[in-house]
Parts: sequence; structure tokens; C-alpha cells
Amino acid sequence: MKLTIKEIANMANVSPGTVSKVINKTGSISAKTIKKVEKIIEETGYQPSFSAKSLATQKSNLVGLIYSGDIQISHPFFNEVVNAFKNAIGKLGYDILVFSSTRFNENKENLVARCLHFQLNGCIIIDGEGYDKAVEALDRSNIPCVGVDIKLKGPRSSYVSTDNEKISAQVVEYLYLNSLKKVAFIGGPEDSIISNVRKDAFIHNMNLFGMSWKQDWIQYGDYFESSGYLAMKRILASNDYPQVIYTASDMMAFGALKALKEERIRVPEDMKIIGCDDLEACRYSDPPLATVKQDKDKMGKLAAYMLHDLINGKTDPSSILVDPNLIIRESCLIENEITIST
Repeated sequence: MKLTIKEIANMANVSPGTVSKVINKTGSISAKTIKKVEKIIEETGYQPSFSAKSLATQKSNLVGLIYSGDIQISHPFFNEVVNAFKNAIGKLGYDILVFSSTRFNENKENLVARCLHFQLNGCIIIDGEGYDKAVEALDRSNIPCVGVDIKLKGPRSSYVSTDNEKISAQVVEYLYLNSLKKVAFIGGPEDSIISNVRKDAFIHNMNLFGMSWKQDWIQYGDYFESSGYLAMKRILASNDYPQVIYTASDMMAFGALKALKEERIRVPEDMKIIGCDDLEACRYSDPPLATVKQDKDKMGKLAAYMLHDLINGKTDPSSILVDPNLIIRESCLIENEITIST
């Protein structure tokens, strides 16, 4: 039978708090008491539980990973951000507990209560499509939180995101400088906050430079390949073709490339295409995909250090926008191209 901290305390004739301090090597305890407790732990083979380890320090060194809304965690973008966060937060001494947002949505469970139950020091929240009420309550709470691509506004919340307006601005400016003025846009879901920021910035900059866009050239998908394929087919159904396709994700750009190949439209000779994210696969597509890089490694690391500082009271809640970087590859190759400074 597994022993508890209370049973060890009874054997040593001390309080559970004293046993926890011995385990965590904290507090002022006599050498005699330390030796007695350690001897009992060794003789019994006692393995301290998570709660026993955190009893004295009042710090679990455990953070929650929460996916907000309808999110496809299989998407490479989210995987790369989370991996960077995981590695950075691990080096700072934390473990991660992953929460199922589906469970909280369906059962209307209290996310704040669950965080307190597991004694979480803080949470990272990865944005999906839609703002969970459970996440909204967590944001309003006193639990330190950092959002990725989700604007948190709570008393102990910060967020980090790519500058999504700048993504579209860089694309349009580059195309304008290279005399490519007929551009189509394939976005994520019509109600996607991030996709709509990119779309609105696209339209704003197209108008600013007097460039041509049509309502038929603005199509929507779900960030994945098949939706980009179908959106490209809808654009090709119009009588007037754009010169360039700009997609809100690399995955949709891959689907658009497939649709163009089926119609024997050459890329980049007949039509050019630019994606967004800079996934590893962009280097190996045919042709290699031009894209706007979101610095996923930097975003994950920033989220880790921001959360660590919030937990330890070293900083006030803030927001950080990470600059994107336009990367031109063969899918948008232009002879005698004019580049922009970022």
C-alpha cells in the first residue's frame, strides 16, 4: 500500500508540513529532525506525491496548456509553437498539464476551479476559432495566463502574436513594387478573427496602392490543404484570372498549387502564389513556396518567458507583436525583382 505524507509524519512524530520541508529542502529544521525524517523515508521507500512536494513551497511548477475554441492541433503551425514553448518552459523548471477544451465546453466545467485543483502556477492558451466562455473566465481570474494569437485582457494576462496586419502589408507592397497588381486572397473561415485581420489589411493595402481585387477573388477555407484546393477552383471559375494568389496559410497554398497544376496553369510563369507560416514543407513543394514567415520558435519561447515572469511577479501584463518576414521562393519568382526592407 502506498504511504501518504501524513503517515510518514506520524512515524516521525512531526507535522506533514515538516516532512514536506525536508523533501523540498526548505525552511529551518534541525539536523536531528531532518535525519529522522530522511531515515523513515529511506526505510519505507516512500515516494513523495506531487502535492507533498508542493506543500511547503506553495508552488507546483506546473502550467496548463489549453486550446481555446475549435482548433485543429494537428496543424503544423500550432505544433511548432507548442514545441518551442514546451522546451523553453521545461528549462525554466516547469511541467505541462494539457487540458481538453472539448470537455469543458460540453460539460460546462469550471476551468478556473480545475486550475486551482491542480495547483497550476499559470496557463498558456492557444487560440482556435471562437472564444470559450471557460477561457474568458480564466482570463478574468487571478491566474497568470499568456495567450498565443488570442488577445487576453485579464488582470494577470499577456499575449504574443504575429503582427497579422504587417503580414498582408508586406505581401501587397512587394507585389506592387514588382508591378503585380491583380491579386486574389484565400483566407481561413469567414468568422476567423486572425484571417479577417489579414483580409482587411490586404484590402486596405490593395486600395492604398490602387491595385485590383474582386469579390470573386476573395475566398475562404479552413487553413488546410483541401479547402485551399476548393477555393482555388472557385477562383478559376471566374472569367478573369488574377496574377497572384495570396493565402492565409501554407497548407491552403499547397491545395491551391494542386488545383493550378490540374488546370495546367504554370507556377510561377502563368500565376504566382504566396502562402503564410513558412512551414518546413514549403522548401520541398513543387515549386518551393514563397511565404510569410511567422517566427513560431520565437513565439513559443516568448510565451514561456512571459508566463514565467507573470508567475513570479517580475512583469506587468503586456502584449508582444512579432514581426513577420516575407520569404520569396520559386512560386513567386520575379525577374529583376525589387525587394522591400522589413
